[in-house]
Amino acid sequence: MGAGGRTSNPPSQSKSENDEHLKRVPHTKPPFTLGEIKKAIPPHCFNRSLIRSFSYVVSDLTIASILFHIATNYFPTLPESLSFWAWPIYWALQGSVLTGVWVIAHECGHHAFSDYQWVDDLVGLVLHSCLLVPYFSWKYSHRRHHSNTGSLERDEVFVPKRKSAIGWYYKYLDNPFGRFLTLLITLTLGWPLYLTFNVSGRPYDRFASHYDPYGPIYSDRERLQIYISDAGVIAASYGLYRLVLAQGLNWVVCVYGIPLLIVNGFLVLITYLQHTHPALPHYDSSEWDWLRGALATVDRDYGILNKVFHNITDTHVVHHMFSTMPHYHAMEATKAVKPILGEYYRFDETPVYKAAWREAKECIYVEPDEGSEVKGVYWYKNKL
Repeated sequence: MGAGGRTSNPPSQSKSENDEHLKRVPHTKPPFTLGEIKKAIPPHCFNRSLIRSFSYVVSDLTIASILFHIATNYFPTLPESLSFWAWPIYWALQGSVLTGVWVIAHECGHHAFSDYQWVDDLVGLVLHSCLLVPYFSWKYSHRRHHSNTGSLERDEVFVPKRKSAIGWYYKYLDNPFGRFLTLLITLTLGWPLYLTFNVSGRPYDRFASHYDPYGPIYSDRERLQIYISDAGVIAASYGLYRLVLAQGLNWVVCVYGIPLLIVNGFLVLITYLQHTHPALPHYDSSEWDWLRGALATVDRDYGILNKVFHNITDTHVVHHMFSTMPHYHAMEATKAVKPILGEYYRFDETPVYKAAWREAKECIYVEPDEGSEVKGVYWYKNKL
């Protein structure tokens, strides 16, 4: 594979089924340390600039405002035939731009926006609340995800199931229509279901929700900030309620609701594809360590959307190793660490829609390889 670590398609293991299994990432302890990786990155990549970070906020919100202005002032004057096409274009563009806003708020949660924690939290709270995301609630659960990536017992999101935990209904979904339905539900309802009911999250011994300050996800010292997160979402929801009264439900759905659905869909798709891949291992407590878990992620190519999404899509591996690094240095850092990581770095340039379909088909549950001496390393499998 060489220093670049791009995926390749080796000969299929089952020619009769015409399967293509990508070469696996090494699961053994890496021959390098986190310190050695950090030394390969130019020191300025770790510097956070408040002015530069705010420039991305201003840029994204300016574009979103222009799109809003065009949609609300000019679309009503269009002939119905043109309006039929104009609104979907607006939804796609606005949803993509607001996903970039979501990514900036995500950086605030990692303290990658500025050198001032209070600034990061204030900006993150405002931006995420406007997108109906409980900022502090997600910040803390996401931090635990970064601390436990790849762990079957402690990771927080998109934790794969073992075969014994697969529901009886999976066999009825193991077909093209079932996979399409699963992807559709995941992309449309996955984010609110995760926030509200912890669907696809780490199992807890009782009900867990990002809106519950006393839920098992949070510690006593975090509970006040969970209340603040809830207040932010409630305030944004009340603002939408007032807009509905003033402009009508249809107006709010067209201008805000559908773009928000696209934001949520992109968020789930990006996260799913960053952590779900036939080549990526997962570990139980007997094998897991932080660095191997952080390396069990994959960078993807979303084309022009890489820039719109502030490169969260194609620099995710380095983000998992150095989450306080601002996004505008992540491309340079990724290029610098590739020679060190070698085969431990994975970049998959498969078109996103093909990758999502492939992963939905190939990555149903995880199990150790049959006959392998190493029992604590789990790989995605699909034979039900």
